[in-house]
Amino acid sequence: MNDYPWGEATATGVGSYPGEDHLEALRVAFGELSMPYLPELPARGVGADMIGRGAALLVELPVEVQPSGWRVTDRPGRDAKRARDHLIRDLDGLEEAAQGYEGPLKIQACGPWTLAGAVELRHGDKVLSDAGAVRDLTESLAEGLARHVEDVRRRVPGARLVVQIDEPGLPGVLAGTVPTASGFGRLRPVEPVIAGERLGTVISAIAPSAPPSGTQAWLAARSEEASGETDSGVFPIVHCCAPRTPFDLLRTAGARGFSVDMSLLRSRDEDAIGEAIEAGVALFLGVVPGTDARLPDVGVIAKPAIELWRRLGFDPAGLARQVVLTPACGLAGASPRHAKAALAACREAARVLREDPGE
Repeated sequence: MNDYPWGEATATGVGSYPGEDHLEALRVAFGELSMPYLPELPARGVGADMIGRGAALLVELPVEVQPSGWRVTDRPGRDAKRARDHLIRDLDGLEEAAQGYEGPLKIQACGPWTLAGAVELRHGDKVLSDAGAVRDLTESLAEGLARHVEDVRRRVPGARLVVQIDEPGLPGVLAGTVPTASGFGRLRPVEPVIAGERLGTVISAIAPSAPPSGTQAWLAARSEEASGETDSGVFPIVHCCAPRTPFDLLRTAGARGFSVDMSLLRSRDEDAIGEAIEAGVALFLGVVPGTDARLPDVGVIAKPAIELWRRLGFDPAGLARQVVLTPACGLAGASPRHAKAALAACREAARVLREDPGE
């Protein structure tokens, strides 16, 4: 039985990709992966990275790049237009690359807390410093991301969408380690309940029926959708390539999957991960370096995921369904050759999870 929008032995990318040729990046994503994704190409300049793409999704919250970074303004500036142009160009390329495609497709967007820690208010402090501004940004992002999802669904009607919310800044938000705009201080920590509520606002905008645990409600909603009932059919996951990922908070917010760098997991994380797996939450495990390095044998790449599954005591037969392999993080810092090889290595290592999960 397949409980997820993907099949067994699945691999995908995280987000960024090297170079400036978005069509080539898409060709690699569709050619090397069982779950292709929409790459981000930061090398193209302002507006093409994770924060710029998040800025491009904001609705009725104009922003522009200042010397210190993105800032809320009275009207959209040329950098916001450039970010939007990058996104539209990428979507046009996706539509071309995905002609006739049916299957899982992952897209990703910056989460509200990481975006709030990067964008400044008009007077220069970060959005994160103002609870009301965080609320406004969250609602703007939620509306923009919902529109983005519908656009992708229209362009690739055969896709089973996995939407990844990127929150590498969330642990710092919770710990109170995000620097002020001046860099001389630190912003106050955000209460976990508030953090979960804001993240949940974005997730519920794209997946209204998102159950806080497991996938059974999602499966039921998919059945309702097939019979004419309303549901987004989106499978939301949250990516955090930073230590101290708050797994319980992500589940409470409605995430149906966690995307993490395998090397950053600690023994203290395993109880929360085990509870999530038991509830049906998917794991997207980063097992291949995101920068140029010698890639080990695929059996070695797959081994940490297999060992984690064994330590937690789960049935090996479920490993290849519930675990998706990815690079450790984005590939923007890699050479194109390594980036392509890394995705191929994830694909081959994912097959090991299915073929010999007990060894």
